[in-house]
Amino acid sequence: MFYKLHFLQHIWRQIRLVGSLPYLSLLVWILPLLLFTSGHNSLMAHDEALYASRARLMFDSGNWITPWERAHHKTPGPYWLIASFFNLFGMSDTSARIPSMIASIFSLWLVYEIGKIMLGKNLAWLAAAILSVEFLWLQYSRLSTPDVPMIFLVLLAILSLIKTEIHPKYRYFWSFIAGLSLSLGFLVRSFMIFLPIIALFPYLIWEHHRHRHLSNPILYLGFFVGLIPTCIWLWLSWLHYGNRSFEELLKFVVQLGSENQNHNSPLFYMWNIPLKSFPWAFFGILGLVLILRRPIYRYQLILVGFPVVLFCELSIFTTRFPHYSLCLYPFIALFASVGLNWLGNIYQTGIYPKLSIEKGNAIRNLPRNLSYGFGCLGILLVISSIGILCWGSSDIRRFATITLVMGLGWLILPVVWISRYHFGKKFLTARYWIAGWLIPCWLALAMTGSIGLLSDYNPVLRTFLQQPAIASIIQSHPTYYVQIDQKTQVLFEFYLPIHVQPVASISQIPALSYAWIYADRSPRLSRPHRIIGTVQEDQLIQFTP
Repeated sequence: MFYKLHFLQHIWRQIRLVGSLPYLSLLVWILPLLLFTSGHNSLMAHDEALYASRARLMFDSGNWITPWERAHHKTPGPYWLIASFFNLFGMSDTSARIPSMIASIFSLWLVYEIGKIMLGKNLAWLAAAILSVEFLWLQYSRLSTPDVPMIFLVLLAILSLIKTEIHPKYRYFWSFIAGLSLSLGFLVRSFMIFLPIIALFPYLIWEHHRHRHLSNPILYLGFFVGLIPTCIWLWLSWLHYGNRSFEELLKFVVQLGSENQNHNSPLFYMWNIPLKSFPWAFFGILGLVLILRRPIYRYQLILVGFPVVLFCELSIFTTRFPHYSLCLYPFIALFASVGLNWLGNIYQTGIYPKLSIEKGNAIRNLPRNLSYGFGCLGILLVISSIGILCWGSSDIRRFATITLVMGLGWLILPVVWISRYHFGKKFLTARYWIAGWLIPCWLALAMTGSIGLLSDYNPVLRTFLQQPAIASIIQSHPTYYVQIDQKTQVLFEFYLPIHVQPVASISQIPALSYAWIYADRSPRLSRPHRIIGTVQEDQLIQFTP
């Protein structure tokens, strides 16, 4: 018994040691969420597969400047990044996703550093932990897209600007890093980097009398140094394609800014952000109100001005997608840490003297009401999940396991509250209550990753291509297509060992060759053929003599 107790005490000391090291504890917190899978991976069409397939084209051809038939409409930063990891670890969907995972980890650490300066160590750690369990952030941290790497550069620029003020001795170093980060953002995300740059203008202009960033030549030096890779690429691309290199870049951003491709209204982000960051956006609103009432000295135009201006920009911008708002999620996490910590203090002390008695009572009861409310939600989720697991179809049962885990997790809140205020367990401080919010989200996202919903986006196509009969064909024979679904085509460009070749008409495909066609077209083909297999709306056929 003594040895068991000693062992448990040793384990507890190790856990506390990890908790005292913020970088390590955040790494331990986020790493399982990034790595948990069902054992299978497949890329998401459309964007993720596009970036991975273009990086594969560079990797296969050895041409990292002009591998396209015509001038490209985006800067090559994300393709270079992914292709570099293909060089290091081999070409696979996992290798394509590693850059975003690494950028996500560094972004958490940057949020911690920014939050530590503005809000203090405890709230900074809480903000980084919250960011890890925001659904959309975690999803894109596991995709081969440039969104999270760009946000890492933006956060690095913001931290560098702050460090320039705090450490005048190293002013030139941090100014150079700030300018370098923003210009590298153009290489990674093209003209989209100008949205966060513009969002920094309130801080850069209205606080210029204090920090003098805009009159610092080293900031501009860093910016121009960061533009060198892009300028070299543009020059080499111009030598190959002519003026089309510049025209395509400008044409693409004009097209995005003038067409509402997905028909989302200007209010799109008003509901999409709370949905994709539930429940943290609601705590974020509370935190924003608290920060507006008690402004953060020197940093209010970064902490509040930046996300507000960026939100307005995104809402005005006519093309609206959920991932365009990802740059707001670190600030939602910072606001949420303030709001959740404020509620935690009320939970622990039961006192809020700043308001009138009537409002004070309502505020005092808010942690209790939230605990019971989410506890009731947890019970409903558990009951519905059990019903689905017993009588639901196999497809929906996967989702029921997630809701079951989340429902059980939400029960932590009322248990902690009741234990403290009805059974006198005073050791259950605000930390336990706050943990009751973090743990259910972490468990639900960990389960989501474990069953493949954050890594295996096209399991039907993956299993089809892995069939021995199909695999033997695509590994040794070229395949053709006339017209197939664009998303499927992009996935083929990454997954097929031999690049799929487009043709203008069926007649151009040689005899005994294999082709991909829409399944409903095969009965109308005049040429003799045999069907090898069908996957979703497409068929692999072979033309016979």
